[in-house]
Amino acid sequence: IELLHCTESIHALLHDADITGTELIAEKGGHQPQGIGVIEAPRGTLFHHYQVNEEGLITRANLIVSTTSNNQAMNESVRTVANQYLDGHEITEALLNHLEVAVRAYDPCLSCATHALGKMPLQVTLQSSDGKVIHQLTKGVDGEIHR
Repeated sequence: IELLHCTESIHALLHDADITGTELIAEKGGHQPQGIGVIEAPRGTLFHHYQVNEEGLITRANLIVSTTSNNQAMNESVRTVANQYLDGHEITEALLNHLEVAVRAYDPCLSCATHALGKMPLQVTLQSSDGKVIHQLTKGVDGEIHR
């Protein structure tokens, strides 16, 4: 249903005179080979940088999305949860739930977060300092805990 709605919306936009009209087209003039933009997105700031060739075709695009900007804070939240709920011997369902809340707070994938509420796949592995697996717990996409 969503794909059909998007397709119909795209069709309408492609035929919208306000968008396809010529009144907002800038006169040919000085050509800028690159541009940088910053915009506030639903879960943080989106930075984008584009380079174009003489024909105006994009030759390079560099996007820094909010998930990247939030990565350090997300890692710190996971560390805080681990320090508070991990005893060093066993991974509990409560730990998985708190980790899910910590990650979801930064909404690293808005569409996934809205369509998979409570069903975020998550695997946590507890390892000793020498890399030996002590315990592992997985929460599947079905929301079930697998030991």
